[in-house]
Amino acid sequence: MPIPDFQSFMLPIMTLASDGAERSLGQIRDAVAPMLGVTDEERKELLPSGTQPVFDNRVAWACIYLHRAVLLQRPKRGWYQITDRGKGVIQEAPEKIDVKFLERYKEFLEFRGKRREPKKPDHGEAVPANPEEALEAAYQELQENLAIELIQTIKDCSPEFFERLVIDVLVKMGYGGSRKEAGQAVGKRGDEGIDGIIKEDKLGLDIIYVQAKRWEGTVGRPEIQKFAGALQGQRARKGIFITTSAFSSDALNYVKNIDSKIILVDGQRLAELMVEHNVGVSPVSTYRVKRVDIDYFIE
Repeated sequence: MPIPDFQSFMLPIMTLASDGAERSLGQIRDAVAPMLGVTDEERKELLPSGTQPVFDNRVAWACIYLHRAVLLQRPKRGWYQITDRGKGVIQEAPEKIDVKFLERYKEFLEFRGKRREPKKPDHGEAVPANPEEALEAAYQELQENLAIELIQTIKDCSPEFFERLVIDVLVKMGYGGSRKEAGQAVGKRGDEGIDGIIKEDKLGLDIIYVQAKRWEGTVGRPEIQKFAGALQGQRARKGIFITTSAFSSDALNYVKNIDSKIILVDGQRLAELMVEHNVGVSPVSTYRVKRVDIDYFIE
């Protein structure tokens, strides 16, 4: 099952803290996981950035919000304990504790930079993410939109430009030796469906045959079979087939069952590689998200 949103951890954390004991963030995580049915495997699931487990991130933000609402206090760094206000909340026996619930407290409103507003009817608005997840979600949306724009821009370019683009991506990924060498290798047609040859590494210990197709329709198995046959004709073992469109399921299954190693790169993957290696894109803004370095403050 999906890991609950960070608000879903608030009531279990408060219930756990109701005994008045001091607990570290790690102890809180270990205790609330079974309360919400979160498995050990689910606890390993990472944020899109890969910097932190989703579960750890959501429990931490739930504790931060409860602390900002003065339902929890921090007797020492990284440890939490219920406050008198928190004990009062537990006595209320609320069905849930979420952001709306915490907005009854002025300290929390000040933390969020909000004023206390008249209560409005609930029209089923979406569950808010914690700030870090909201930032990551916005970043992922920007990346997806950028990939879509890149693919369309590539399709508007000439086949010759597409071949040069492919070379730039492969060189940035570490293939092909120098840009000059790679540029000379690719674009020489006439080898039965092979657009060019590129070094696997800078020393040229092995070579890779490249096919670059700026297509609109789906690339099917016959095209891949033709490329595989061309590789066999050259006694080649490795090939990369890059297209602006997509591959059929038959094509994808075919490359899994042949001796030659053929990597299929569709338009979506190509756009992702371009973004990752800064080919055809340029940075607009940089936001560095920082957190407190607890080790620095250890005396």
